[in-house]
Amino acid sequence: MNKRTLEDLEVEGKVVLLRADFNIPIPDSGPEALGGRDHRLRAALPTIRRLLDRNCKILLCSHLGRPKGRVVEALRMAPIAARLAGILSRPVEALDDCIGPGVEGRVSRMRPGDILMLENLRFHPGEEANDPEFAKALASLAGVFVLDAFGAAHRAHASIVGPPQHLPSAMGLLLQREVEAIGGALESPQRPLATVLGGAKVSDKIKLIENLVARADLLLIGGGMGAAFLKAQGVSVGASPVEEDQLDRAAGLLAAARGKNTPIHLPVDVVVSSEFSRDPSKVQCAPVDRIPEGCQIMDIGPRTVEEFSDRLSRCGTVIWNGPVGVFEYPRFSAGTKGVAEALASLDATTIIGGGSTAEAVASLGLSHRMTHVSSGGGAMIEFMEGKDLPGIAALPRKQNALAHSQEKIY
Repeated sequence: MNKRTLEDLEVEGKVVLLRADFNIPIPDSGPEALGGRDHRLRAALPTIRRLLDRNCKILLCSHLGRPKGRVVEALRMAPIAARLAGILSRPVEALDDCIGPGVEGRVSRMRPGDILMLENLRFHPGEEANDPEFAKALASLAGVFVLDAFGAAHRAHASIVGPPQHLPSAMGLLLQREVEAIGGALESPQRPLATVLGGAKVSDKIKLIENLVARADLLLIGGGMGAAFLKAQGVSVGASPVEEDQLDRAAGLLAAARGKNTPIHLPVDVVVSSEFSRDPSKVQCAPVDRIPEGCQIMDIGPRTVEEFSDRLSRCGTVIWNGPVGVFEYPRFSAGTKGVAEALASLDATTIIGGGSTAEAVASLGLSHRMTHVSSGGGAMIEFMEGKDLPGIAALPRKQNALAHSQEKIY
């Protein structure tokens, strides 16, 4: 992708507006309890440190939660700034707004090496509305703009697509790594290329599966999606919730895959329970053709884990998006754990989806054994679907690197 990168920008001594994705649930016990959830903060560290090495003044901005254009005390950025300061071992000052005279005055007093955290962007209705005046006000604070929020790059929000219209702009190191890793796995993978797909709904990933059928050598499907594909084949899935209106599309995808000689492998056995609960009264493993009436699928079974692992062992590239069971309940985490351990043992390129898939791999302590763990959930899905993400599309191409001849220095 021929987009301008951080190395293409003249940033020395300038105020850099760095759009990150720090949308992290804050525990009630405070920022010190963020330790297990701060992977998005740590993912931004390479870009922050590169900017510090280049004597920049860093102006961080992000959204947090869904305040819907109003101030919500529980969604202020101060705890995020405090946690980041602890990681960096240097001050990160949280401001009480993200635009306005007070912010402008504080930015004007910044010195090289200073890091400020703007207040939650979504406290302003102009953020999600992609208000050009709000974007212009944000851009006026800085001399250059760096987009490093892959997890939000699929949103056409003011802080994502607006600043490149006013400032010299580029991808940060995190965004660049995401684009290169995921794009490379799709465009020029080491074959065979396998994709493991899970999650609850077929409708969330129909377009993704359509794109992968044409690109991958095999697909392995579990989770709630697996129940839909099984039912589309005429298998009784008990009381498992299934999107009935998606069954024809699932059957069509199975037929399309056969037409392209792209095998879709579904579970051969599953773990079922009497109710969707952390500790249901009845749990058993059953072959997929003998799922008890009244029970619902909660995880793939041990035979399926073994079969999936065997197929993955012969692959050169694997992309995984979506847990294959209700991983958040320990009794139904074995399938996801088995897939993660199989991928961690491969001598292959392994790309792990963001969101719950990344959390599952991190909780198992296996992130460092994967080639790339994405910071984006929905963004990764849309990128793999072949869509142009608005945030990336808004950034200039490399040959336009000198288009902004008048750059502000504060």
